[in-house]
Amino acid sequence: MSTFWSGWIIVLTLTNLVLLFWLLMANRKRAVNTNDNGEAKTTGHEYDGIEEYDNPLPRWWFGLFLATFIFAAGYLFAFPGLGSWKGYFGWTSANQLEAEHAEAKATYDETFGEFAKMPIDQLAKNPEAMKMGSRLFLNNCAVCHGSDASGNFGFPNLTDKDWLYGGEPDRIKETIVLGRQGAMPAWGALLGEANVGNVVEFVLQGAGKEHDAAKAELGKAIFATNCAACHGADGKGNHLVGAPNLTDDVWLYGAATPEELGSTLRQTVRNGRAGVMPAHAETLKAERIHLLSAYVYSLSQDEAK
Repeated sequence: MSTFWSGWIIVLTLTNLVLLFWLLMANRKRAVNTNDNGEAKTTGHEYDGIEEYDNPLPRWWFGLFLATFIFAAGYLFAFPGLGSWKGYFGWTSANQLEAEHAEAKATYDETFGEFAKMPIDQLAKNPEAMKMGSRLFLNNCAVCHGSDASGNFGFPNLTDKDWLYGGEPDRIKETIVLGRQGAMPAWGALLGEANVGNVVEFVLQGAGKEHDAAKAELGKAIFATNCAACHGADGKGNHLVGAPNLTDDVWLYGAATPEELGSTLRQTVRNGRAGVMPAHAETLKAERIHLLSAYVYSLSQDEAK
């Protein structure tokens, strides 16, 4: 703050306080005003038969006014309020925030410290840790994966053993820390609608679903040329690139009936898909991520079920 504005604020603040104090004292009365007949004088204000007497303030009320001035003087001395004056105690909102952060960190270090030292697979068996992990999950993950972690359309189920990027403890933690960006390219323009249908029939055949055998045979070569690089020659997926297994009954963009599944798969091949798992490295502390990783890992274990 410049010297001019600092001085302006100081002068304005003190002037207002002095004027208010003068106004209070100038209107102070010690006794009740009476007329020649000994009756209390009125101010002349009257409403609905009620007159306003010209009496002094009660002493307790006047004392409260004086107390406000004493408090204001003490506050402006102790805390910032007069321009660039930092106050006797040097208090700032930033200092208070830092102190609260330090206090919270000490509390959380004590709470999470022991859990942070435990391996994820062992931590997943700790009931107390899993209660805390559950709350972390509900606050940070449930909006996409559901409160029961069973997933939604386009968001994977975390309670089964099917994983896009691997279900090992370290891979789960890596996913939470760094996030993931899954991309299925659009093949409609390159393959044409007929071949889109053929490759989908081949995928349905590999998954043991109802399919057109003739079209599936035509789609086999198309799959080997365009899809096997990510999904593997056997269609079982690749955790390194997040390509899903196409031979099981788990579908990220699935459907209830065979007809709906075929339509959804054709849409996926034709237009592609894009999925984003946000990184939590900047939003959650390492101890919480460790605990959350253990909770997510526990969801797919037989013991948890």
